[in-house]
Amino acid sequence: MTSDRMRRVNEAMREVLSGAITTELKDPRVGFVTVTSVETSADLRHARVYVSVLGNPGERRRSLKALDSAHGFLQRRIGAELRMKNTPQLQFVYDDTPERGMRITELLDKEDPS
Repeated sequence: MTSDRMRRVNEAMREVLSGAITTELKDPRVGFVTVTSVETSADLRHARVYVSVLGNPGERRRSLKALDSAHGFLQRRIGAELRMKNTPQLQFVYDDTPERGMRITELLDKEDPS
């Protein structure tokens, strides 16, 4: 179970990363990226950053590679903004939740006889 403190840390990291990716990251490979959530380990050494990327699978791969390349810059932004003792090592993961939700909705609509 996630404590209130961890939820606050995760949300603060999500806000910092979202702002840095949308306004400060100049890599042209980064497409339309949304940080959906962050899960930080209990010892604050690792953070899994879930992102949603608008576009085809090739654009998603390029955006994730660009984010991996920029992890040092993004970690420094977190360190500067949040002043944490340990700045977590970031791992970017594609979040397919919206696509799964749309697929479930499509399946439910097919089953609905009305």
